[in-house]
Amino acid sequence: MVEQITSAKATARTVRISPRKTRLVIDLIRGKKIADALATLKFMPHKAAIIIEKVLNCAIANAENNFDLDKEDLYVSKAYVNEGPTMKRIRPRAKGSTSPINKRTSHITVVVAEKEI
Repeated sequence: MVEQITSAKATARTVRISPRKTRLVIDLIRGKKIADALATLKFMPHKAAIIIEKVLNCAIANAENNFDLDKEDLYVSKAYVNEGPTMKRIRPRAKGSTSPINKRTSHITVVVAEKEI
């Protein structure tokens, strides 16, 4: 009763881009086939698209090398972005006061799985 593994995961942690900007890009590839998702990311002008493409390629490599899954049968089953630690900085303002600058980070996770027939 050995259960067959049909999905693989890749994660990029503490990436220096805000989660809000990253979610705009990652929502476009969720549920797509691998070829469609890679084509979508390749021609997007966003910084997040480059980072998500790298994570997606890692997930594909994990599926092929670790679990012997076929690349043509894979699709993006889950893709989500969580908020990482925020680096807090300050900006000098008038009359000796300051205002905060929040440099946000993201944890990006992509899960690819085989289409069930």
